Formats: sequence, structure tokens, C-alpha cells
Amino acid sequence: MSEHDAGPDEDLRSDEREDLDDREYVPGGRRRKGRGAKGCVAVLVALVVLLGGFYVALTQGVSWVADQFQGPEDYPGPGTGSVEFTVNEGDTVAQIGRNLKAEGVTLSVQAFIDAAAGEPDSSGIQVGAYELQKEMKAADALEVLIDPANLIGFPTVTIPEGLRLTEIVSTLAENTDFPEQAWNRALQQPDRIGLPDYAEGNAEGYLFPATYEVKPGMKPVRILKMMVDRWRQAADEAGLEERAAELGKTPGELMIIASLIEAEGRGDDMPKIARVIYNRLDGPGDKGGTNGTLGIDASIAYGLGLSPGSTELTPEQLAEDTPYNTRINAGLPPTPIEAPGDDAIAAAANPAEGDWYYYVTVDLATGETKFYEDYDGFLEGRDEYKAYCETSDRC
Repeated sequence: MSEHDAGPDEDLRSDEREDLDDREYVPGGRRRKGRGAKGCVAVLVALVVLLGGFYVALTQGVSWVADQFQGPEDYPGPGTGSVEFTVNEGDTVAQIGRNLKAEGVTLSVQAFIDAAAGEPDSSGIQVGAYELQKEMKAADALEVLIDPANLIGFPTVTIPEGLRLTEIVSTLAENTDFPEQAWNRALQQPDRIGLPDYAEGNAEGYLFPATYEVKPGMKPVRILKMMVDRWRQAADEAGLEERAAELGKTPGELMIIASLIEAEGRGDDMPKIARVIYNRLDGPGDKGGTNGTLGIDASIAYGLGLSPGSTELTPEQLAEDTPYNTRINAGLPPTPIEAPGDDAIAAAANPAEGDWYYYVTVDLATGETKFYEDYDGFLEGRDEYKAYCETSDRC
């Protein structure tokens, strides 16, 4: 399942309406004969409208096709003018991207998210103000943000969406004065860092991915509590506990689902992936041929201690029976597998409506993902992915 993410011319219409208003009508809708010149004008106007509509439809169609096969929109750069941009406490990479787009710095949120995903130093983005420009290339804006020399403020650490707990600990150690041992000791105090009871003492999935300001005197327990508090904010905004009850799940199960969604999708696909997971867990009969198994390889890799997305799993690895092998074992894995962000938590709490049981990402460059109701559809998607891999170096 996881084989591999113009309107009309208003002035013209106004002129047309004026011509139409000058025509004479009789009851019943019959137009009086005569005024041949205006009749010709009406014909010409109708032709213009038809041609205009055809042009709009054509250009929109071309734009739609381009959107399916191109990466996210991005400015060519280098940019103009000056913009004072602020990274706020608790900002996720996605939120930074949204703020950059709102300020006119970047053209799209996804272009910034993709640039950050390919830049290890994006975890070091610090809270504070930066001088940027309008219409910058996303990678150029990121380059400014990851350089502490461009910042005025306290040191910060940014945890991107989708990191495992071990990766979060490494990132915290690399960006603070505290070694990994100090962070691991703090994690052994679940009550002090504020974990909910349903986390069962395991912080996996509950250290929210965002940007945090590390002020002088702050120790690991306080910083971790700040991260869990930020998770609580996201959970409350999504109505996590209320929606869990409505969906027939526990809040802990919704967090596991959110982590799977984070591993598998992005953007608008997340609520659809959530629906696939719920259909496979709760669907009728043989659950679309899945018999309750999720078939999410990211979970299998987590159970084997393999780096996420580092390599395609071998048949032997796929067959190894661990609690996280969602091809062998029906139902959810026992814990979250990584840190979900706002969008994944919201998707877990509010899945899309649909009868899908399968999905395939058919273009790794754009993240285009297709959804299917049965296994035959899935096989078509898998063939499309294989054909894509024959000409792409991303596979």
C-alpha cells in the first residue's frame, strides 16, 4: 500500500448587458423584429462570450494538468525589497511556510516544506526576527532562516514533523548544551513533563514538532514539558479526546493513527489516508480484501529499528513478525511511530468521507497520491508507480 505525496472579463460582460438592455421585448419573450444591426451585435457578443469561455476553460485545464505533474509553485528569486519576518514560539515548519507565503516572501507553503525536508539544518531555525525579501525562492528564504547570524533573539530548536523520539532527542542534544543522556533521564519522568495517562509513559508521538525558544536556565524537563504542552494545544484544537469517543477509539489510538498519517501523506491527502486507515480497521466484511491489516511499511521499519524511508524493505524484513508489522498483524501498532503535526492530528480526528481501502503515491517529486476502493485499482496504481520509477532517480 505504501509503495512509492480566472474569472470572466467583467467589463466585457457589462457592455454586453447594456446592449441586451437596449433590445425591445414583447410579452412571452419574443423579440420584435427590426434593428438588424443590434441583432448582429448580439450574435457577435455571443460569439465573444463563447470564445472567452472556451479560452478560460482551456487555460484552466492546462493549469490543472501542470499542477498534476510539476512540483510546488516557487519564485525564481532572488527577491525584491525588504520584509521583517518573525518565527514565533511553537511554529511548525508548515506554519513557518504559511507565514512566509502570507508575507509574500514565498509563493507556496509546500515549496518551503519541501526545501526544509531536504535540509538537515532546518531543525535549527530559531525564534526571532529575520530580514527577508518579497518573492524569494523558498530554498533561499530557508537559507536565511537556518543561519543563526541572521537572528536577533534567544537560541531556539526546531523539531520538524515526522521525527521519531530518538531523532528528537538527538536534535535537542545537538542544538542545546544538554547531552542525550540528560534528555533521556527527563523522559523517564512522564508526570513532570505532562504526558497524558493514555501515553502510558511513552513520549513517542507526544513531543510536538515545532520551533521552541530555549531561554537561559531552562533544563530538559522544562523544555520537554513545553513540547508536550504544545501537543496538548494541537490535540485540543482538533478535539482529539471528544472525536476519539465519537469514532469509537481511545485518544491514544487516535495518536497512533495520526503518526501513521504523518508517515504516509501530506497536505490534502492526509484526511483521505485517515479514511483508508479507518476503513481497514472498521470496514465491512473482509475490509476490501485487507482483513483488517494496514500494510504500512513505515510501521514495519519502525519495529525493525530501520531509518524511515532509507531503503525499500526486503521480503525477509516484510515477513519478520514484530508488533509493528502491519502486514502480518491486524489492527494498530502498539504506539505512535513518529511525531505528528497539526495537520495529521486534525486528519486523524476528522477523516474524509470515502470508500477507499488502498492508496499509492505515483509521483515522488510532487507527492501525487491516488486512492482506490479495491485491490485491482491498487494494482493499476502500483504499475503506474513502477513506470514512474523507470525514469526517475527518486525511487
